[in-house]
Amino acid sequence: MSSWERIARRIRVPLGFLLAIIYVWLARPTLVSILTGSVLIVVGLIIRALAAGYVRKNEDLTTAGPYAYTRNPLYLGSITLAAGFAIAGRSSFIALCLLLFFLLIYIPVIRAEEEFLRARFPGFEDYARRVPRLLPRLSAQPGGTSFSWELYQKHREYNAAMGSAAIIAILLTKVFR
Repeated sequence: MSSWERIARRIRVPLGFLLAIIYVWLARPTLVSILTGSVLIVVGLIIRALAAGYVRKNEDLTTAGPYAYTRNPLYLGSITLAAGFAIAGRSSFIALCLLLFFLLIYIPVIRAEEEFLRARFPGFEDYARRVPRLLPRLSAQPGGTSFSWELYQKHREYNAAMGSAAIIAILLTKVFR
């Protein structure tokens, strides 16, 4: 793992909170932009929720559920969420910041996590050959485990939904003030 990958892993969450503050400050939403962006926000939350209900971090190589379509459904969900918020916020600068965040933080983190999985799970290479890194394939191989509400709660994925709802509420107050 490169030094930037290690740094990116450490700073992605705090940097995400900082980006959220900047986002709220710079956003210039309209009711239409919020409603339009919310469609992608909900889709992103659903993708993240499904992924969280399947993954057993550091225990198993998860290949079922959304992991049968993409190796990184949590990041795909986050990117979809970010696109929704970019639309809702109606700011080119925000969209550029979100794109840079993905390129500079998420890509190195994804690579580092895949190095870890490759070293830890012998079946990862075969899985990586069959399933795309980020953009999902249209069909999946059947089988595997089923969604677990316990895993969803363990990973506290509900925080993404609560945070998204709070930011949408703030955007609505900006529209109706």
